[in-house]
Amino acid sequence: MIVDRIENAALYYPLGPGLVTALEYLARNDFSGIKPGNYELDGRRIYAVVQRYEPIPLEQAAWEAHRDYFDVQFVAQGAERMGYAALVPGLTVKQPYNPEKDMIFYEAGGSLIEFGPGDFAIFAPADIHAPRLLSARPSPSLEIIKVVVKVRIDQVTGKVRLPDTSG
Repeated sequence: MIVDRIENAALYYPLGPGLVTALEYLARNDFSGIKPGNYELDGRRIYAVVQRYEPIPLEQAAWEAHRDYFDVQFVAQGAERMGYAALVPGLTVKQPYNPEKDMIFYEAGGSLIEFGPGDFAIFAPADIHAPRLLSARPSPSLEIIKVVVKVRIDQVTGKVRLPDTSG
């Protein structure tokens, strides 16, 4: 997992062309007027999911991971926490892997990180994460505008899939 500010995006360009596309898209756009939905940047290889929602309490956290895509999660408006945990053998699967949604859910807990406007995180398939969590920071509005750019693994690593470490 990587956490940083969008103005530092160029530091991560050496990680792969797919992340360059994702980070440049996030840095160059104002998402306040964009409707929620999916936006293809490079077909299904790289696409953005624009979301508007109110965050949820930690007790309702859904700890998820992916196999085929990196997540680049960018907070455009509001404040939220995201949870992080390493994907290690022996974790309890809460919902089995769904290949259509590229999601698997775990019984997990981990570190919580505060995010505000302009902050982003890059979650690799080996990173379990819990997005959409209520922030400890005061915020004038509970509505979050977040953009999640999904970057298929081969657009970062050149490989179709990383080794399965889900246990």
